[in-house]
Amino acid sequence: MPARTPSRPHPATTGGVDIRLPWWALALPALAFLALLALILNPSDAHAATGGPAITHLLERAQQLLAR
Repeated sequence: MPARTPSRPHPATTGGVDIRLPWWALALPALAFLALLALILNPSDAHAATGGPAITHLLERAQQLLAR
């Protein structure tokens, strides 16, 4: 006896994908990025950091790599 294959109740839609994000899904990562950027630009606020500023060393290294 052959088995029946179930048919789809509704045809698949062929429209574009509609994805809507809540406002905080973009605001929170942007806020975290700005907070980390502020700590990098002003390392005196980062009390756990010791030694010379790492961003200066990083920029010097990037400049050396680009000069090659």
